[in-house]
Amino acid sequence: MAIIGGGRVGLFRGEVAARHPAVDWIGLAEVKPDRAEQVAASIGADFVTRDFRELLLRPEVTAAIIATDEHLHVDPILAAVERGLPILIEKPLATKLSESCRVLEAIEKSGTDAVVGYTQRFRRRWLAAKEKVRTGALGDVTLVTSRAFMNRLVAIDNYRRANDPSSISPMVISGTHALDIAMWLLESKTATEVYARSVDKVLGPLFGGIDGTAGMIAFEDGCVYHLNISWALPVTWPAAVYSLEVGIVGTDGVLTIDDTHRDIVLAVTAPQAEGYLPDSSRLVDFMGSYPPGDMALGELRGPMREETSEWLNRISLGVPTQHATAKEAHNRLMLTKALDLSAKKRQPVPLPLERES
Repeated sequence: MAIIGGGRVGLFRGEVAARHPAVDWIGLAEVKPDRAEQVAASIGADFVTRDFRELLLRPEVTAAIIATDEHLHVDPILAAVERGLPILIEKPLATKLSESCRVLEAIEKSGTDAVVGYTQRFRRRWLAAKEKVRTGALGDVTLVTSRAFMNRLVAIDNYRRANDPSSISPMVISGTHALDIAMWLLESKTATEVYARSVDKVLGPLFGGIDGTAGMIAFEDGCVYHLNISWALPVTWPAAVYSLEVGIVGTDGVLTIDDTHRDIVLAVTAPQAEGYLPDSSRLVDFMGSYPPGDMALGELRGPMREETSEWLNRISLGVPTQHATAKEAHNRLMLTKALDLSAKKRQPVPLPLERES
C-alpha cells in the first residue's frame, strides 16, 4: 500500500489499512518531515519518503491512496495510473475542470480501477435512502432539496492552503458531498441546465472567496434539484463540519433526512482536541458531524473506516462496492463548476460543461 499525503485523511486511512489482513507493506510519501515521522509511527510504515514518485516505483507497491491537498491530486494520480495500480482518491479528481478531464481520460484509457472518496455513501441513512429510490418506493422522483451549513473553519483552512483560491469554492470542496448523494439517488436522470447565485460578504474580503451558493439543477425529464451550501457560518456554529438536510419527493411518496446531528450535543468548559480544526471558541458541538467519523477507544469509527475497509476488500477479494467512480467524480466537479460559473455570469448554464469553460 502506498499512501501519498500524510494529513488527516492519510493518517485515518493508513491506520485502517495497517489493521487489514490483506495489507503486508505500507509506504508513506509526505513532504513535511515532522508530520511524516508522526504518521509513519502511527501506521507502522515500512518506507517513508518525501517523493511520491520514489514511493510508487517501489516493487512492493500494488495499490495506492491519494490523500494530498485537493489542488495537488493530479500528478500522483497520473503516476499511479501509469503503474496500473488500483487507486482510492480523495475528492475531487482535480480542482480545475480541464485537469479533471485529463485525469479521467488517463484512468479510462488505462482501465485502472480508480474510485473516489465520497465517504457519505458508506453511511446507513444514505444507503437506506438509495434503496428506497432504487426500488421505486417513491415512484418517479420529481424534486430533491438539500441544505448544507458549515462553520467557516473548513473554508479558512482551504483558502489558506490553496495555491489558487479562485479554483476552490464551497460547492467544489464541500457542497460536492451533498450533491454526490443527490446525484447518486438520481443516477437514472440526465442533468441539462444549472442556475445559481453566490454571496461573498465574509470570505470575499479576506480571501477573494465565496461564502455560499444556492442553485438549481434541471433534468431532462422535468425533475428539479434545489441545493444550497454556506461554509461561512461563525466558528462557534456547533456542527464540527457538516450539517445537512435533504428532501426527496416522488410521484408516490416522500423521504426526508435530517442529517444535522443535533441529536447528540456536547457542551464543555474547555476546548476539545478532536474535530476538523479545534478552536478555543467552540465549546458546543454536534457530535457525529465530522464526516470521517469519530475517535473512540483509540480508533476512527465511522464512514471513512467503512469506506477504506470496503475498498481494501474490493481490491483484495474482488467484491463490488458503492464507491464513486472516477467518471462520477468528474461529473460532480463539472456540476459544481457549472453552478459557480452560473453564479458568476448570473445566467443559466447548459450542461454538460466542457473543459474549455
